[in-house]
Amino acid sequence: VQLVESGGGLVQAGGSLRLSCAASGLTFDDYIIGWFRQAPGKEREGISCISSSDGSTTYADSMKGRFTISSDNAKNTAYLHMNSLEPVDTAVYYCAVDRGRVHDIQRCPIAMDYWGKGTLVTVSS
Repeated sequence: VQLVESGGGLVQAGGSLRLSCAASGLTFDDYIIGWFRQAPGKEREGISCISSSDGSTTYADSMKGRFTISSDNAKNTAYLHMNSLEPVDTAVYYCAVDRGRVHDIQRCPIAMDYWGKGTLVTVSS
């Protein structure tokens, strides 16, 4: 199983980015896909998860409104749309998957089965 994130880079405050997570070695059916981030000197934090079973989504409270998760099961690719980016959003962004059929997902799994290597997002002021 391999997860490859892309779409990171340098963006000015107020800008937008779309991150992609391409999966190989698995099919998205019956998986939960999540986005996480880790800022310099801080612990990793969850952003959002989506259930490939029914498309339901969940977000960390602090991430609601500016971040949108989506997935294209046919392409085995998940996305994270980020708007109104701020310097505090500077971090390495990771996608991860956890096998499971979940409907109306309420929270991200505590542990994920597979992780990507991350993509760096830098937001300048």
